[in-house]
Amino acid sequence: MAEKKGFFKRLVEGLTKTRNNIVSGIDKIFNGFSKIDDEFYDEIEEILIMGDIGIRATTEIIENLKEKVKEQKIKEPAECKELLISSIKEQMQIGETAYEFEHRQSVVMVIGVNGVGKTTSVGKLAGKLKDQGLKVLMAAADTFRAAAGEQLIEWANRAGVEIISGQEGADPASVVYDAVASAKSKQADVLLCDTAGRLHNKKNLMSELEKINRIIDREFPEAYRETLVVLDGTTGQNALAQAREFSEVANITGIILTKMDGTAKGGIAVAIQSELGIPVKYIGVGETIDDLQKFDSEEFVNALFDRSDKKDSEE
Repeated sequence: MAEKKGFFKRLVEGLTKTRNNIVSGIDKIFNGFSKIDDEFYDEIEEILIMGDIGIRATTEIIENLKEKVKEQKIKEPAECKELLISSIKEQMQIGETAYEFEHRQSVVMVIGVNGVGKTTSVGKLAGKLKDQGLKVLMAAADTFRAAAGEQLIEWANRAGVEIISGQEGADPASVVYDAVASAKSKQADVLLCDTAGRLHNKKNLMSELEKINRIIDREFPEAYRETLVVLDGTTGQNALAQAREFSEVANITGIILTKMDGTAKGGIAVAIQSELGIPVKYIGVGETIDDLQKFDSEEFVNALFDRSDKKDSEE
């Protein structure tokens, strides 16, 4: 629990710029308006959109807020804050976020464009799963980025996890083939595959992922499958666009949102869950293994509005 508590504090700190971007503006509106009218709603809407919560999610949040204000016959703008917070939380609800791969023999593919923190996320995830007592094997199948293999080997050593890698420029599917054979013979619980994600060449990416998937389906049909996309939180709407594109070429089951510390675009977490219906499964707020944690949308919104008092009273 202490680790979770510590992470909540880091999340609150990490979301400072987003909070300044969204929450302080909203507070000004709540305190500056004497009545609830169209202009009041328009101002809130503008701040949410500017905070990268996205047009669709924002529209839903505002509609939800209007309904609640009407139902509860609220007249004072200041009384709307709690309703807005609960509307944001509702907008992020997409059912239970299952981590089934932790409980079954699994293959977890991790994709994402260069520079989003994909390889680092794979390394951190390997460390976390190993700490849970699972036998983890890593596959360095991002063979086209020169430093990816070396970087992953470094993380594997740090996490104390075995790694299967190929030559630079080797066929990623052949690395996965070798890794699957190794995972089966060593009875690994989780095989984590770091795969390439060259979105600018979508056709190549698609055929590469199809080839990898075919190998896993054929060689390891009993394995549970998970496909995670790594997105850089600092890129805001661009991250949402990437998630959309990746979901066109792969069956995305979850998202790892990195670099959420120090970005003003943290609202993107709301947009992703609301607009794509794909769960954010992990969130990263720093460099260390402990800075990658399972995502909890309730906790995220509480941290965004710095409501540690709420968090404490709920525990």
